[in-house]
Amino acid sequence: MKHHKLNEIPEEHVTDLFSRRFFTGDKVTMAFLTLRKGCVVPRHQHDSEQFSYCISGSLHFKIGDKEVILRAGEIVEIPSNVPHEAVATEDFTGIDVFSPIRADWRDGTDNYLRHQK
Repeated sequence: MKHHKLNEIPEEHVTDLFSRRFFTGDKVTMAFLTLRKGCVVPRHQHDSEQFSYCISGSLHFKIGDKEVILRAGEIVEIPSNVPHEAVATEDFTGIDVFSPIRADWRDGTDNYLRHQK
């Protein structure tokens, strides 16, 4: 058993517009995200199934050949290996859950996110 306190999880500033706090178990990664308006999450895909929940603000997702604007109180499910991207249309806070874990996040090899301005 592990007990996590959100305020004790280090906040990682991935870019000037994107920060996160996350923890990883054996099979699941859970992330608390903050994206400033205009933040772009470039098109990418991963083995992990992803659930994205919006606490506040909004994100414009392109998932495969579909588009959706995720708003407060809404969840989007992204299947494994489906290309997707997002743009924060307002300041956004949310929670992402991934299974299997996001080893690239844990290892700092998520270069698709890190090489932005």
